[in-house]
Amino acid sequence: MTQVSNKSIEKAIEHVDNLDDDALEALSERYALAQPDLLDYVMSAPTEYENDELEGLLIYYFCLIMYSFEVQDIALNVVSDDDIDAMQESYFEMLDSYFETEDEEEIESFCDQPDLAQFMAVEVSTDDEDGTSLSEETASQLFIVTIGMISLINKAIKA
Repeated sequence: MTQVSNKSIEKAIEHVDNLDDDALEALSERYALAQPDLLDYVMSAPTEYENDELEGLLIYYFCLIMYSFEVQDIALNVVSDDDIDAMQESYFEMLDSYFETEDEEEIESFCDQPDLAQFMAVEVSTDDEDGTSLSEETASQLFIVTIGMISLINKAIKA
């Protein structure tokens, strides 16, 4: 399976972080059209968790992660609602096990994108450059949703 490298993640960060609002909106629209069910799944989290802070964060990381796959030149199939439903049970079992053991290898092996999983673990656990940090609740929710997203995207890699 093709994996996204740290170099591709860094290129994606450089690109996405330097987009103005219009360019970021255009990028998110492009990915929304390419992966509508995946975006619906991701964007259902703010409502499910009753956490409006997640909305902007999830759009940012959706674009960043999708762009990381693009930089790595990985072609993707469309993620369907059936793909999402098929992943749910095993995903929640893995999360339960992870929260009991805190063994990061479980997450990395589940999503089969260790660099992206490690990147997200660092993102949710460290302060921004300006010193702001996420609440523990928001950080956990963001991590859970993005790892699910990465797993779904990884399963959608074209053979």
